[in-house]
Amino acid sequence: MTNLNAPAPAPADLEDDLASLRGDCARMVPHWAVPDRISSLPVSPSLIHGVTVPPASARMLEAMSDYGD
Repeated sequence: MTNLNAPAPAPADLEDDLASLRGDCARMVPHWAVPDRISSLPVSPSLIHGVTVPPASARMLEAMSDYGD
């Protein structure tokens, strides 16, 4: 049940929230490991097997625009 007489929450200060988020991210940087080099090789289509797409999903994807609306 909603209490209609409850005071509205104070509006969030977006600048302080953004600064807090940036600080959190800066503190997490040392914990993120980055590989020295990422090398991905193309996969031959003959090696890709076992993937099935239901006809309804294929029709839905076919009907979608390439770049969004």
